[in-house]
Amino acid sequence: MASLEQWIKDIPVITRTYMIGAILTTTACALELIDAYALYFSLPMIIKKYQFWRIFTNFFFFGSKFSYDFLFHMFFLARYSRALEEGSFRGRTADFFWMILFASVCLLVMAPFLHLRFLSGSLTFMMVYLWGRRNPFSRLNFLGLFTFNAPYLPWVLLSFSLLLQQEINWSDVCGIFVGHLYYFLEDVYPLMIPSRKRLLKTPAFIESLFHTEEIDQPPIVMADPLAPQDELQADELHPHRD
Repeated sequence: MASLEQWIKDIPVITRTYMIGAILTTTACALELIDAYALYFSLPMIIKKYQFWRIFTNFFFFGSKFSYDFLFHMFFLARYSRALEEGSFRGRTADFFWMILFASVCLLVMAPFLHLRFLSGSLTFMMVYLWGRRNPFSRLNFLGLFTFNAPYLPWVLLSFSLLLQQEINWSDVCGIFVGHLYYFLEDVYPLMIPSRKRLLKTPAFIESLFHTEEIDQPPIVMADPLAPQDELQADELHPHRD
């Protein structure tokens, strides 16, 4: 029990908060304390009936019971959200929170056009995409069948989902799109011309919320459970650019 408590404490604050919120939401639904229909994203319900909580609750819903799909997403949060927060966002909790906020807003804008009700999977996929982009030389192993570089992970998962469901998972596609948008604006665009400023610079008021977390430390080296092999490399340090 002590080891589990320590493991939870070792998870960075944003990832830990998100995981706890997701677990509590699923628990409440499983115990029928909350109806899943009260959580999904719906513009008419928000605008006409002022149910503003739907803007947030849809990101914490990963299913109404502790299913395989729920465990799958919890693994991805525990691995890739944590890897980002302890890796390229190490000592930059405010920037990590701003990244999640930016991604959430983008997904909320896209949701009505694609009739998406729950965006938790999309947000998770976005973080998987970003982790892959920032670890281009990490090698992963998929079910012991083949190995590939980390940037291909979202596409491998999307293809596997297509193979099983026989249809495109637009929730995951949205996650890839938003992940690439963030990656381009934050990692590519400012380097195209040295004089360009960061378009996604974290606002000062958000930085002030996490000022106690902002410490300059090197990233933690983490081995990926999907690929415990010599080719796997640490998450690359992504320096803060003013």
